Amino acid sequence: MRRTYSAFAWIIAGGVVVQAASIAFALGGIGRYVQDGGVIDKALVESRQATFTGDLGFPIHGIVGGMVIPLAAVALLIIAFFVKARGARKWAGIVLALVALQITLGYSIVDMPYLGLVHGANALAVLLASVYAARRIRRSATAGAEKTAADAIAT
Repeated sequence: MRRTYSAFAWIIAGGVVVQAASIAFALGGIGRYVQDGGVIDKALVESRQATFTGDLGFPIHGIVGGMVIPLAAVALLIIAFFVKARGARKWAGIVLALVALQITLGYSIVDMPYLGLVHGANALAVLLASVYAARRIRRSATAGAEKTAADAIAT
């Protein structure tokens, strides 16, 4: 179960990296599209017919951030109840809370664009918390194995 817990924590961390890369790809594509004379208006956005380099970044950002990471965070918390490691539930809960905040911020950006600043910073918090959760489980498993080996040698 420790490996599964660690794997889900790493999936969340990897998802954050995909999120950052996909939104940078999309915004870079928009910049190039506008620089080449393209116009982005409500009609283009609603038609979903944008055909510029990087337009694929937006759906990737939406799918990974709206489905993959939240499902992985819920799975991490469920798995944490079966992991025999101190703090596993706490860190899975922290990761899930940060992911929930991230989703709320992401959907609120349209109404309050300044929340994008917090959204970006919170993404780093999700990344750090998930990496810490993954590494601390591995570290506690290694420490447990070393203690068991030391006990075996002592007897």
